[in-house]
This record gives sequence, structure tokens and C-alpha cells, in this order.
Amino acid sequence: MVPVIALVGRPNVGKSTLFNRLTKSRDAIVGDLSGLTRDRQYGEAKWQGRTYIVIDTGGISGDEEGIDAKMAEQSLQAIEEADAVLFLVDARAGLSASDQMIGEHLRRRNKHSFLVINKVDNLDTDLARAEFASMGMGESLAIAGAHGRGITQMLEAVLGSFPKDADAPEEGEAEEVVLEGEEAKRIPGPSEKDGIKLAIIGRPNVGKSTLVNRMLGEERVIVYDQAGTTRDSIYIPFERDGEKYTLIDTAGVRRRGKIFEAVEKFSVVKTLQAIQDSNVVVFVMDAREGVVDHDLNLLGFVLESGRALVIALNKWDGMEPSERDYVKTELQRRLFFVDFADIHFISALHGTGVGNLYKSVQASFQSAITRWPTNRLTQILEDAVSDHAPPMVNNRRIKLRYAHLGGANPPLIVIHGNQVERVPKAYVRYLENTYRRVLKLVGTPIRIEFKGGENPYEGNKNTLTDRQVNKKRRLMSHHKKAEKKRKDKR
Repeated sequence: MVPVIALVGRPNVGKSTLFNRLTKSRDAIVGDLSGLTRDRQYGEAKWQGRTYIVIDTGGISGDEEGIDAKMAEQSLQAIEEADAVLFLVDARAGLSASDQMIGEHLRRRNKHSFLVINKVDNLDTDLARAEFASMGMGESLAIAGAHGRGITQMLEAVLGSFPKDADAPEEGEAEEVVLEGEEAKRIPGPSEKDGIKLAIIGRPNVGKSTLVNRMLGEERVIVYDQAGTTRDSIYIPFERDGEKYTLIDTAGVRRRGKIFEAVEKFSVVKTLQAIQDSNVVVFVMDAREGVVDHDLNLLGFVLESGRALVIALNKWDGMEPSERDYVKTELQRRLFFVDFADIHFISALHGTGVGNLYKSVQASFQSAITRWPTNRLTQILEDAVSDHAPPMVNNRRIKLRYAHLGGANPPLIVIHGNQVERVPKAYVRYLENTYRRVLKLVGTPIRIEFKGGENPYEGNKNTLTDRQVNKKRRLMSHHKKAEKKRKDKR
């Protein structure tokens, strides 16, 4: 069984920095600001043949209200899930009442805990340990998470009692070590064995986290009536009806002119990275607000990324029939460029229509990864050209000869021919729609790439030998004398 290690402590004691250090990633947002981490963030790490799970949590202060109380609940839940707890304290800030409160809670829960004194760089380690000795949590571990100091000793104390993986290297073989600074390499994100990576995106406060919790059947991420509640992109593996998924809850993306805090800029970057990392994107919109201009901008980024798409209109419950008719009309008018995507009308709060999303997700994913033979794609191209031939250019007909598959997710169809650089955009759209209709593709964009027939001798210039140069000079001289004689006779 893979051990689970939870990182807990007051706000701004370095939990996210240590999380990134252990997982060799940048998954957790780090900054000189309290309360950056809100939801539980899980990451996989490995040390000396032992694989383990790390949980990054929000800070606990003991006097939380509002959204901070939700964050504290997430941290307490992580403590319950963990096999061992790393209780981080700040050596520079010293012992506080919040530290004592957290230590008392860990003693009451009888958790296997380790007191980790962080930020001991440029400080006397013995003095730092002496200050926190009154907490009665045994021998403390001194580290500097930002610089990697003391990390190996900490992992030896925490993971030494856990068995190695079955496929771990034997003694004397190369083992993975905790690297520092720029040497730290990123552990790959969720792999193919984790199934379909499903990103939930949209503007702030449209119900993304509520939808995530509804799909998971538990309060996995914080839901609060405040825009910008989610900051990190949270990867959550789960199974449904025997199918594996990795759900990605993302931060809401506002217009660039509305973003003023540096933290929100990092959140937006992580959301855009999550889109590119996903297989299918569920785009959530607020049915009560309808389609706004920024929704179109986000959809444009999804199309540029080539991700399969499913659209969900949330907060559909309680709307009047006239309001629903108006929203549907606006969807047809403004979302014509993504008419290939399924649209679902849901209520994430009550669960109405949420289960229907999975069928569209599966269909979109299968359409995005399916491969077809060259003769099939070429036959569709020939039928399309026969029904509607390309236009004439400079009194010459554009010739499209054959097609083959150039890639998947999204499907890339490569078409070879002559004068392909002059194919009009309208005809490209005609080919896209033809392939989508004949191949019965749903929820995925199609990319068409043209390649012309190149002259292999273009740009080559033969070098004449000395004999050929002399022969050419004699011929030119003979030609000039003949021309002069003809002129003299006239």
C-alpha cells in the first residue's frame, strides 16, 4: 500500500514549497502571501525505491471564518486520510498559539506526526529546536524547504519504516535522489493509465467546483459564494462504471483587464496549462448570464489547443420557459463555430443532467483518438471533390490527390495536391464538415493540412566542366559571327 504523507501547519510556513520539492514539480502555487493554497493538492513522489503520496493543504490558524473555515476543513480531512503527518512550523516566526493548537489536535487524533522546523537557513538549528521543544512532539526535524537542506534526513525519518516498492532497485543500483534548484525535474502528470483527463473550465463563479464535487459524490474541493475560490488546478483520479478518469478542477479565467493580483495571473496560467494537458474539456457557463464575450475567447483557446469539447450550461434549474428559449436562441447564434460540441443543460447543485455529461465525454474522446486508413480518407476526399470541386485559380484547377491521417487528438488530416496553398478558407471548412459528417465525429475539432508536390530539382544548378565552358564559348562566338554576316548581307 502506498503511504500518504500530509503537510499541515499555519499559513505561509512553506508547505507548498516543500510539496513542490518532494514531488519535483511546480503544481502548487508558491508566493510570499498567506492563504495561497485552498484545496487539498495530491502529488506522487518517490524516494529511494519508495513511492508515496504527498498532500498539500491550506493553513490552519484556529480563528477561521468564511472561506478560511472551508480551507481548514480540507486540511483536517487530509490529516484523517494520511498515514503520517509532517507538521511544519516557521523557525523565523517562532512558536505561536496556532502551532500549539495544531499540535494538540494531532495528539488527540493519535496521528503518526513529525514536527518539521522550516526556514532554518542562516539560523542556529539548536536554538530553533529548543524553542519548539515545549510542544512535546518528540525530536524535531530541521529543514530549509526552499533550498533543499535537511530534506534527505527528513525523508529517512518519515519513510524509513515503510517497505520499498516491489520493483525498487536492489542495493548498489542507481536510486532516485531529491534534487535541488534547477536540477529538480518534473514528474510526469497523470498518464494514460489514469484514463480520460477531463478539465472543467469557465469564468469565475459559474459552478465549476460544485460540478466537480457532484461528479465525485463528495465535497472534494472548496465551494464558496465568492469569485476566485479555486486557485490551483487540482487533478483528481476517479472511476465511474469501470471507466477511469482524471478530473481537473481549474481556476476561473477573467478578462485580462480584470486581473490585478499576481496570484490570479498564476492561476490563469495553470488553467491554460490544464486545458493543454487534458483530453476533453467541459466548458461550464452560467445559464442565467447567457453567452458573454469572454466565453467566446476561452472557447477560442480550447479550439486552438485542439481539445475535444463538451459544453455545460449550469444553473438551469428555476429559469422561466421564456428565459430558457432566449438562452437557446443565443447559443445557436453565438456558438455556431463550435456546433460540433454537445450542449447539456444542467444543475450542478442539484445534480440534474450531470450524469449525461459522461456519454458526451466518451463520444468526444473516442472521436478525437480514432484512426482511419489512408484509402478511407482518400475516398471521402474524392467524393467531396466530385460533389463540389475546388475553384479555378489563374485558369488552373486546384487538384487534391489523396489524404492520410497525420495525427490524433485532435484528428489531423493531411491532403496532398497541386496549388494547395491557394485553397480558400471556405473550401477548407467544406472539407472539415464533410469529414466530420461522414466519419460521424462528435465533440472534437478537425485540422486539415495541405502539402503540395515539390520539384526535387528546384534550386539545383549544374556546375559546368572546363570542356563544357570552352564549348559554350565557341558556340557563342560562332553564333555572333553568323549574326554579323547576316546583317552585312542586308
